[in-house]
Amino acid sequence: MNANLEELRRLAAHAENRRTDTGIPRVAMVQGEIPEHQLAAVYDPMINLILTGSKTMTVGERTLRYNPATYFVMSVDLPAVGSVHPAETGEPYLAVSLTLEPTIVANLLADIPKPAGGDLYSPGFSIAPVTDELLDAWVRMLRLMERPADVAALAPAYEREILYRVLQGPHGWMLRDIAAPGTALSRVGIAIQWIRENFTLPLRVEALAQMAALSVSAFHRHFKAVTALSPLQYQKRIRLLHARSLLIAGEGNATSVAFGVGYESATQFSREYSRFFGLPPSKDTLQIVCGSHLAP
Repeated sequence: MNANLEELRRLAAHAENRRTDTGIPRVAMVQGEIPEHQLAAVYDPMINLILTGSKTMTVGERTLRYNPATYFVMSVDLPAVGSVHPAETGEPYLAVSLTLEPTIVANLLADIPKPAGGDLYSPGFSIAPVTDELLDAWVRMLRLMERPADVAALAPAYEREILYRVLQGPHGWMLRDIAAPGTALSRVGIAIQWIRENFTLPLRVEALAQMAALSVSAFHRHFKAVTALSPLQYQKRIRLLHARSLLIAGEGNATSVAFGVGYESATQFSREYSRFFGLPPSKDTLQIVCGSHLAP
């Protein structure tokens, strides 16, 4: 395991302190200190493998911390707040990720035995112990950065192997459920996708439940279990995160942005923004922008 980790660290050593392209579809890497506002975001479904240091992810009221001994799986789009930490020996945080494509997962399902399922109401994110087999597949994937001519032919096979190792792990049911129609996770995923694409519109839970083909009570339970948030809380997080990105980009003031993301009251927007980010919109944005100007 140590030899695989060392090689992965070498291969990913040129990553920057932002999402860094590898030239391999759906595979990215990142290294070093990452500004807090970049880690407060809506995360796509992914597998995240830490090579050095550790990371904390908070979704709703749940907080998970993981390191090179574990990997993180997120099976649905989730608004989350993260923080990264260097290793105790001082080396900077270093990680690689694979964005999940449900159709690719679905193509694997007919070829492998069904893993044990999760609980009836299970989260859409968790951590699991890393294995030598998983690290070995990642090594072969990242070696393709040094042989770009081989990416088109070999990356799909290595991606399938990484997914296979996760599917065979303790949270394999999570990947299976996002690709299998009719599961509670995939049904909630339909509602999540609608909220992400229509977050400025009023939210009607009854309509979402009907969309997910669940009763209102069952939909609430499954949604909260999967996302650690209620549907309304999920929509609010999406609105606030999008509003923050607009403010940082200078695309309007707090009032115009508030109405632009779906709020009917600028006062309510400011109150909820302060509660979530710790500062009112103007002070939070100023702190981020000034910090960015001072950063090397």
